[in-house]
Amino acid sequence: MENEMSLRKKHVLVLSSGGIDSTACIKFYKKMKFEVEAIFFDYGQVSMKKEYKAVSEVAKYYRIKLRMIIIKSDEKWVDGLIQGRNAVLYFSGLMNFRSRKGIIASGIHKGTPYYDCSGNFLSDLQKIFDGYSNGTVKAMAPFLNFSKKEIWNYCKTEKVPLQLTYSCELGRKQPCGKCNTCKDLEEIYAGS
Repeated sequence: MENEMSLRKKHVLVLSSGGIDSTACIKFYKKMKFEVEAIFFDYGQVSMKKEYKAVSEVAKYYRIKLRMIIIKSDEKWVDGLIQGRNAVLYFSGLMNFRSRKGIIASGIHKGTPYYDCSGNFLSDLQKIFDGYSNGTVKAMAPFLNFSKKEIWNYCKTEKVPLQLTYSCELGRKQPCGKCNTCKDLEEIYAGS
């Protein structure tokens, strides 16, 4: 979190899905008085319509600008690992970042086995960002070392509007009980 504070211009572009993690990320940077903008990606995920509705409501609630990027593919992504997804999202964010200095952030967190949800991923990504931006744009994930439950607790403490979020990878009523995200939600609900 030191790096966030050391940036002179406080611009952040949050890669937002309308889910709990990215909404917590928006709150995190708003609380730190950053100029926050969100970007939503339609990459053919089955939950796109519900995600976009949620992210639109979250952006309205926080009074932040929201943009949508459409990534064309013949694939219909359902759930689980989508090889390279977070890298594509971060690089698309970099392509669409309107500030020369600042942060591109996401809600990735611990508890998943995916490389692109790890500290190594962010470190590797930062090296490439440095090459493009001469070190002025940072790839961040403020909840990288948080579990889903810890992010949930952060949201409760910070009064994040969880009722506006949507997190089911299958585009169903949440928690659906089938996708990994909803299984995490069921555990959180059971422990609350």
